Amino acid sequence: MATIKIKQIKSKIGYPIDQKRTLKALGLHKISQVVEKEDTPVIRGMIRKVHHLVTVVE
Repeated sequence: MATIKIKQIKSKIGYPIDQKRTLKALGLHKISQVVEKEDTPVIRGMIRKVHHLVTVVE
């Protein structure tokens, strides 16, 4: 299956706990960190929830 790269572009400080947990579930801990995940509807939904904190690379 295809993969997507997700990059954290903004700090999670000051955002609700559910958004912080979503970033943790994606494997993101630091700004500018990039993780590669399978492109599934579940991952797409997580990205949509924190779209203001992350970007999809490539």
